[in-house]
Amino acid sequence: MKIKNIQKLVHNWIITHGVRYFDVLTNTILLSEEVGEVSSIIARNYGEQSKKKNKQNKDLGKELSDVLFIIICLANQTGIDLEESFNKKLREKTIRDHIRHHENKKLK
Repeated sequence: MKIKNIQKLVHNWIITHGVRYFDVLTNTILLSEEVGEVSSIIARNYGEQSKKKNKQNKDLGKELSDVLFIIICLANQTGIDLEESFNKKLREKTIRDHIRHHENKKLK
């Protein structure tokens, strides 16, 4: 699915089920909360922290999807075409990072 279509899908969900977008500041704080949940899962599943009993079955995919949903909301609210922006960023990273990463001895 194209990112533009996902942005439309989220927008339609918001106006149908969510009534309206939360304001940009609220969504930014919600994004921080969700990124924290992703970090917690990764720290416990892939890092050195032990799992808490009440958070044994946290789903990383669901939490990453929460992050994505809020990012899409923020893009919609601020008039950002994420597909265009992402493609532009990928081109910039390709030019900037290709040689740098291939020459990085830490990545060998």
